[in-house]
Amino acid sequence: MRAVRLLVALAVAVPLAGAGVVLRGQDRDPDIKIAGGGTLPTSWQARTDKNRPLADANIVTMGDGLHVTLGPAVVLWRASDEASGGNYHVVATFTQTRNPRHPEAYGLFIGGSHLADAGNRYTYFLVRGDGKFLVKRRVAGDSTADVKAWTESDAIVKADSAGKATNELSIQVRGGTVSFRVNGKEVYSAKAAELDTQGIVGYRVNHNLDVHLSALGIHKS
Repeated sequence: MRAVRLLVALAVAVPLAGAGVVLRGQDRDPDIKIAGGGTLPTSWQARTDKNRPLADANIVTMGDGLHVTLGPAVVLWRASDEASGGNYHVVATFTQTRNPRHPEAYGLFIGGSHLADAGNRYTYFLVRGDGKFLVKRRVAGDSTADVKAWTESDAIVKADSAGKATNELSIQVRGGTVSFRVNGKEVYSAKAAELDTQGIVGYRVNHNLDVHLSALGIHKS
C-alpha cells in the first residue's frame, strides 16, 4: 500500500513541475507586456536588465520629468547629466502610481560608466512601497554587490492601499562621504572611496512599475 501511495505522489508531482508550478526568479514574476513602448524621449538613453526588450518599456516626457510604465527594469540617463569632483548633490522626486505584484523599487544612481555596454558600473539607491531602502553597486554586466541590504526606515512614505506613494531621494557626496537621504532625512552613509561616485547620474526603476520621475537636480556643492 505504501508503494502505491508513493507512485501516485510521483505521478502528480511530475506533471505539476513540468507545468511550471515551481517557479523561481524571472519565471515566478515575469516582466509584464507594455503597449506603446520601445522609444525614448530626445537625448535619453536606457539599458534594461539582462537585455530584456525595451519594447516592453513605455518611457515618455511628463512635465519637466519622465513617466515610466515598465515591463523590464531600466536605468535611464542623459550623457550631459554628469557629476564628478569632490562635492555634489543629486535629487529627484518619485511618485509610484499603482500597486505592482509585490514591492518593487525605484530611485537614483550615481557614478555611472559604460552604461550602454556589458561593462556598466554605478552605485544605486532605491526605495520601495513597503518602506525599505537599498544601496547597491552594479559592478559589470548583471553582477551586483550589496552595500546596504534592504532596511526599513520611517523616512520613507509607504505605498497606500492603491499602491501610491511619493518620495524624494537624494545622494550627497561631500568630504569623502556619501549621504543617502529620503525626504530630507539621512538613512545611510558610506565612504566615497568604497563606491562608484564619479560619472553619469540618472534613474533606476525596477520591473513592472508605473512611476513618475521629477526632473533630476544636480547641484555642485
